[in-house]
Amino acid sequence: MKLNQSNQYIKRVKLLNDDIPSKNEYPFCLPAIESLTELPLHPQVTYIVGENGMGKSTLIEAIAISAGFNPEGGSFNFNFSTHDSHSELEQYLRLIKGVLKPKDGFFLRAESFYNVATNIEELDNEPGGPRVIDQFGGVSLHEQSHGESFFAAFTNRFKGKGLYIMDEPEAALSPLRQLSMLSRINELVSQSSQFIIATHSPIIMAYPDALLYEFTREGIKKTTLENTEHFRLMKQFFDDKERMLFHLFKH
Repeated sequence: MKLNQSNQYIKRVKLLNDDIPSKNEYPFCLPAIESLTELPLHPQVTYIVGENGMGKSTLIEAIAISAGFNPEGGSFNFNFSTHDSHSELEQYLRLIKGVLKPKDGFFLRAESFYNVATNIEELDNEPGGPRVIDQFGGVSLHEQSHGESFFAAFTNRFKGKGLYIMDEPEAALSPLRQLSMLSRINELVSQSSQFIIATHSPIIMAYPDALLYEFTREGIKKTTLENTEHFRLMKQFFDDKERMLFHLFKH
């Protein structure tokens, strides 16, 4: 796959370590964050993976806020807050950007997408306001299942030539929808888009030639799909399901 570096909206993520008051406080005490200096990003798709509690969602959130997105998700134009719970990590991040600015963008996170959907309904109920829901397929996101509304946003709202940051999108999607998401990612990549994705799903993280970082208790390591703990565990389970279940269930 030929890479188009000129369309890279964010080239690197830099942590301003000298400005951090204490590495003993969360999230700076997390091994992955503590060891972070600069994280080069792929011009098309970068994955951040790892077990819960390793800091991947915290970093994704901080990158999104630094890029101009609302902490709870949405496009660059969304400006609402239902629960102010994000960390202060973005205050110590610097995004090294490319020459071009994205013409579109969205921060899609599974855990707070309900709040985005609610904000869209509130905007649409304002007298004389724009019909925001039309950008998402025209059907109320609250009148669809979580997976349907999440996928409607991804398929309808993402326009191309954009910066798209996603946090654990698989939480709302069936395996078939995850495969469809890969296909849509490929369409948007061909339209000069850049993705930064935190995920647990070996399906989602299977985009060819992507850059993949695994957050561990030892720090951050660049890896491949087949070498991630997620892939190896899943493969081990399906290669010898009976043996694994035997060890899981024995007392």
